[in-house]
Amino acid sequence: MTTSDRLDATADRHEASSDPLDATTADATAADATAADVVTADGKVVRKATVAGAVGSFVEWYDYGIYGLLVTYLAINIMGEAEAGGLFLTNVGFLVSFVARPFGSVICGYLGDRLGRKRLLASLLVLISAATAAIGLIPSHAAIGVAAPVLLVALRVLQGFSAGGEVAGAMSFVGEYAPDARRNYMMSFIAVGSFIALMVGSAFSAVLISTLGDDAMASWAWRIPFLVAVPLGYVGFYIRRQLEETPHFKALRERNTVVRNPLKDALTSPRHLKAIVLTIFLPALNGPGYYLLFVYMPTYLKTSLGDDNNFSMLRALTVTAFSLVAIAVCIPLMARLSDRIGRKPVLVFSAVAMAVVSYPMFLLITTGEFGLACIGTTVLAIAFSGHAAVVHTVLAEMFPTTVRYSAYSIGFSISTIIFGGSAPLLMTELIESTGSNLIPAFAAITTALITLVAIAFVRETKGRPLASH
Repeated sequence: MTTSDRLDATADRHEASSDPLDATTADATAADATAADVVTADGKVVRKATVAGAVGSFVEWYDYGIYGLLVTYLAINIMGEAEAGGLFLTNVGFLVSFVARPFGSVICGYLGDRLGRKRLLASLLVLISAATAAIGLIPSHAAIGVAAPVLLVALRVLQGFSAGGEVAGAMSFVGEYAPDARRNYMMSFIAVGSFIALMVGSAFSAVLISTLGDDAMASWAWRIPFLVAVPLGYVGFYIRRQLEETPHFKALRERNTVVRNPLKDALTSPRHLKAIVLTIFLPALNGPGYYLLFVYMPTYLKTSLGDDNNFSMLRALTVTAFSLVAIAVCIPLMARLSDRIGRKPVLVFSAVAMAVVSYPMFLLITTGEFGLACIGTTVLAIAFSGHAAVVHTVLAEMFPTTVRYSAYSIGFSISTIIFGGSAPLLMTELIESTGSNLIPAFAAITTALITLVAIAFVRETKGRPLASH
């Protein structure tokens, strides 16, 4: 049986149950019967694909994440001040990249579903690495005035465009290589790569601050982490270029069933539209979980806890590093658990855990004590790890290969704008207007509840072959 024949057989068997809003669990016997028909690469190739996905994710999210980690220094140099006005405008720059993400998701999703995943993902690394390095070369506000923030916004648009195409593309790439029984585990290393990227960014920034001093960092050394994007981007590009196209997409090419207009198919099919809506609301928790707990946390600790807090930027980055280590360790464990007991139980556990622990853990964080803050952020990271490990696998499994990149990208980018991109700006403004440092806790609880509601409409996909069309 050829690659195309096996994928056709799999797709035919699962066509009747392909609606992602069907909350019934798939029959285990049927899943086992079709597992033999699934096309996968050999173990060595799968491992190479996983490494390529993880390394690419590391590069992409190192480039994207250091903006949030160094936002205070960007406010000083690019906006001209680190007070409320400068910080506000810098957070607007953070938000702008999220507004650009849907454009990246639409264009990259279309190209990825029409031309393939591999070349596009390699090109995205070049784009974001170049944009990130260019941020490190922007002259200061004192030198070129308003042109500095204009350049920053333009480069953030390019970063957002690239990130809009990266998540769904990288997850689809590894998911289409991975065996059904271990798909979540293999895909989880892409998420691990993104958190390790933030950890390296935090650690690198902390080392620079401790060795060069905060004054040097504010003056010129803040540029160094951005310029490191150049060699990192080259490494990621080289690794991604070495792989072949995924077996599932190659099968579409073999039988000449690559759709002519995947965007049209995704946006005109009721089945795909329902899944896109679910893709917007299921990852609601991802915004506060990722952007508040890890990207925004150093700024929150340094600037939002009042003048009497004990957090220098170095100590704030150190607190964030503890939580990043915790989640990087927990994600593969949660993914392996998902491959054994199912996606939905792990997602439910994580959402409930975040709803329960967010308020008490932020109480610890807002004490301003280093040790208590480390405990609070680490517990939150562990609670969030189940969601971070599983949600992208579920999103990839919702769509067939013909429209997976396009539909997944569109839904997730919209979700990120609503629940993630506005988070730092919104949290800063709400904390200032209400005087409450616990606003992030309420955001986490609210989005956890939204995710819980969405989970009720998700069908279990553990161990099921990916649909082809």
